Amino acid sequence: MRARDLDHMLTALRGAGEETRLRILALLAHGELAVAELTQILGQSQPRVSRHLRLLAEAGLIERRREGAWAFFRLAREGFGGDLAGFLLLRSAPEDAALAADRAGLEQVRRRRAEQAAAYVQERARAGDSLRGLQAPAQEAEAAALALLRPADGAKFRRFLDLGAGDGRMLEIFAERYLWGVGYDLHPPMLAYARARLQGPEFPHCELRQADILDLPEASGAADGAICHQVLRYLSDPPKAVAEAARVLAPGGRLLIGDFAPHALEELREKHAHRRLGFSDAEISELCAAAGLKPIETRKLGPPRRDGLTLAFWLAEKA
Repeated sequence: MRARDLDHMLTALRGAGEETRLRILALLAHGELAVAELTQILGQSQPRVSRHLRLLAEAGLIERRREGAWAFFRLAREGFGGDLAGFLLLRSAPEDAALAADRAGLEQVRRRRAEQAAAYVQERARAGDSLRGLQAPAQEAEAAALALLRPADGAKFRRFLDLGAGDGRMLEIFAERYLWGVGYDLHPPMLAYARARLQGPEFPHCELRQADILDLPEASGAADGAICHQVLRYLSDPPKAVAEAARVLAPGGRLLIGDFAPHALEELREKHAHRRLGFSDAEISELCAAAGLKPIETRKLGPPRRDGLTLAFWLAEKA
């Protein structure tokens, strides 16, 4: 064993060797949490909790991510620190009084988070009721997306991106198809709702981040699967969005775009902030070709009524 490896192991062990820090690890096993949420659950001051979080991060046991003025933490996914955190959690006694109280506090935080986010989403849903009746049912659209977007090798996507994640539904329905999923969205209330939706034990392998999909905080070639569902029509620069999606895909990676086919419902610009009134097959093909993507398959879902909207899916692959 190399001396540096031993130093890393000792640092991780020292980092975990305190009751509050073990409680924090147990809480983060249930998903990403903000500093304020951990402070509330643990019943300790913010400076004290922040100090414990700093020590855990320095020990490689947890990861820190900033989102505006907030900082979020989750268990480390790689290295000895991540392995140690998983081992400690497996060995912790579920009947421990402190851990049980923390879980109860976590449920209160989750309920409050879900209630606040749901109020925002319900308001948006009321505003969008008229649009919903113009297009194919959500279940039909989801089935089409699942039928089209699969890893080329038949295994699982290594890193799957939801570009414009909204309520997190795409991350949810594709959860069994990826090893790690990341949803990007600009709007904090939608991110809060998506986090509430994806906080169960069946979603330990996904996260949500605030970011502009025109400028993704992803390394080139980092992902092998991505979806951009009903997002392009809102964007000021759809070609840049497709080019950015292509940039972060590895060769052979696949992108599924879902949006409306061309239509003449001009009122959607004013009522629903649509910048574009749909996209033609030729336009999507041009966007993909310019970004280095090869179109593979197209599928159309007809409207439920004659004056409705056709929902189209375009699947492309990175050359």
